[in-house]
Amino acid sequence: MQHRQLISSGSPWEDVVGYSRAVRVGNVVEVAGTTAMDGDKLVGLGSVYLQTKYIFQKIEKALTEAGASLKDVVRTRMFITDISKWEEAGKAHGEVFAAIKPASTMVEVSALIDERLLIEIEVTAVIPTV
Repeated sequence: MQHRQLISSGSPWEDVVGYSRAVRVGNVVEVAGTTAMDGDKLVGLGSVYLQTKYIFQKIEKALTEAGASLKDVVRTRMFITDISKWEEAGKAHGEVFAAIKPASTMVEVSALIDERLLIEIEVTAVIPTV
């Protein structure tokens, strides 16, 4: 059986709900749905672009802790509450992944856990084996 590495953000919700910020098994890292919350503070209130940029910073931190990087991302999934704002999310995504070009999905959802959250993102990374 392969080792299972759990990466925590330190959020008290991880224990209450029973999840990890990210999980690495072998050379695969799955990063859970990530929002623009920084503790109790929301980063980028009212801006899909700013929320998306901050989310990718949080995701990068989790990937690094798992021994991966943004260059290892093969899949992104973006859940946006207003699809008419897709270009803002797309711009931020492009700034991070223009050269990496992971498979990507963006879908509109009716709501996230807090009405101020405009987007939630999860990623899958595969670390190259040597």
